Amino acid sequence: IRDDKRGAIGENSAKLLTRLNIPQENWLRLTTEFGKLFHGPVGTLQELSSYCEHLEKRRRHFSACCRHLNAG
Repeated sequence: IRDDKRGAIGENSAKLLTRLNIPQENWLRLTTEFGKLFHGPVGTLQELSSYCEHLEKRRRHFSACCRHLNAG
């Protein structure tokens, strides 16, 4: 992640993560390691439950991964 790349959050906008209640370390990890952290559906546990019900799955295999989104 570089400051000169599109999508970089400048120092003026750094407060955006604070307003969204997302720790900067979590944001950096999610944006750089998303494919390593998540190997299936991603969302809240409630959304994951709805997804599994829709597919008639009995278990929520990726619930631990979804908790990364809410870690803070």
